[in-house]
Amino acid sequence: MIVNMRIISWNTNGLRATAKQGFFNPLFNKYQPDILCLQETKAEPEQLPENIKNMPGYYSYFSHSKIKKGYSGVAIYSKEKPEEVFYGMGIKKFDDEGRLLGVKYKNLTLITVYFPNGGMGPDRLKYKLEFYDAFLKFVLKLRKNGEHIIFCGDINTAHKAIDLFHPKENEDHTGFLPIERAWIDKIIKNNFIDVFRKFYPNKTGAYTYWDLKSYARDRNVGWRLDYFFADKYFFDNKPRRPEGSGSRPKSVGIKSTGIMDDYYGSDHCPIWMEIEN
Repeated sequence: MIVNMRIISWNTNGLRATAKQGFFNPLFNKYQPDILCLQETKAEPEQLPENIKNMPGYYSYFSHSKIKKGYSGVAIYSKEKPEEVFYGMGIKKFDDEGRLLGVKYKNLTLITVYFPNGGMGPDRLKYKLEFYDAFLKFVLKLRKNGEHIIFCGDINTAHKAIDLFHPKENEDHTGFLPIERAWIDKIIKNNFIDVFRKFYPNKTGAYTYWDLKSYARDRNVGWRLDYFFADKYFFDNKPRRPEGSGSRPKSVGIKSTGIMDDYYGSDHCPIWMEIEN
């Protein structure tokens, strides 16, 4: 695994549009992520310009919707070639929407996920909740096999009142329904840690999504919908001493995290975290 690995996750709300507007390449030039995870790319690889599909210095992987063009989609760009790449959970009705892509390295399985939106009627809320349940079973199975998991992406739910500007007004709206928030509780009970809240448990006004039509970003009227969740393993590791010396112990695990709320190009902003190995 890369030493001091920086991972960025971003819902681009259309990778072709993001790139055309000039917001994609600067993310690499300025922040130099070791891994970039994308959601809602809305594109098949063949539709992307060559310099976006094959970013110099990176291996790139894409999963797109098989049922509708310009919809959903996820991608991963990685400086280090993964030991394995997997597409979906093995459940056709979820995998056909191109919502999950994973890469495996030594001591790390990283998954980018674009979780369904529960709007557009009860059928889609049902689909979202079924996806949630299937995903939890999927990652628990991976962990049972000995894998150390980090998953990131647009969860499409704000967990607590602190995670959106208008919690009271949204209690009956998808994205903040008790049944949706209960799933995040279940994720945490299964020892996956909300990385941002681990570092900033009481930070207010920390949002990753804003409605574009109402210019909500200008007023920071937002939602925290984008997350890194990390296996407890990444916080439980004891410092280890490098071989062959009396040098200081070196920590293993997640070093820092943050929200890039000053970076534009989508209705979501990127989030980042660093792993020290």
